Amino acid sequence: MFPPNPGKKLTIEVRGEKWARYPVKTHFITEKDNLDEVLARYVLPYLRKGDVVCFGDKIISIFQKRIVYRKDLKVGFWAKFLSKFAKKSPHGFSVGNPLKMQVAINQAGLLRVIIAGIIGFVSKLFGISGNFYRLVGHQINQLDGFYGDVFPQYADMGMLGPVNCDNLCSQLRTKYGFSFLIVDANDLGQNILGKSPDLRGKEKIFLEILKDNPAGQANEMTPILILRKVDETS
Repeated sequence: MFPPNPGKKLTIEVRGEKWARYPVKTHFITEKDNLDEVLARYVLPYLRKGDVVCFGDKIISIFQKRIVYRKDLKVGFWAKFLSKFAKKSPHGFSVGNPLKMQVAINQAGLLRVIIAGIIGFVSKLFGISGNFYRLVGHQINQLDGFYGDVFPQYADMGMLGPVNCDNLCSQLRTKYGFSFLIVDANDLGQNILGKSPDLRGKEKIFLEILKDNPAGQANEMTPILILRKVDETS
């Protein structure tokens, strides 16, 4: 069907059950694409009863046109100054990138960003991380893009987190009859942002199924996974 991404396993055993995680390779998705057309082209022909379709949050943000372009941002003094104090990691620069800090200021307001930054800094002295993003809100923790090492197209665009994820998954469930997930995933961890109603209460199971980020975090171009329970008797 679909081969695993390099360095990833196709199947995983979770709570005594084996699950296949098929990475669906697509073209480079842009805001000109349509979710239903992408599903019809790449996903629906391969689904079986009981399958779960899992979207990365970035592709949903693009479909929802939750995009901020570099040309529309005026990076000011505070964005340049505050970004110097943000933690940088190998998996992304987050608000350590002045462009992303400016988006945070535009979304949440300068005062809130400054207060969140101060509290976040003090919290880290006591070994508590993540308070900046919790306090600043506005899905800034999901802000992606403005980083062109993998995809040059992303150098000039940022993506805000997707919205109404549960509602979208519910609508897709009603329309197509399959289960749907929207996941914010990278090699550091995963977070379920939306799920169709039939998957409520099963979040921990699917986080275990996705714990090694089988969609990858580089140029795999597999923003969709088909999750399928493996029936070894068939």
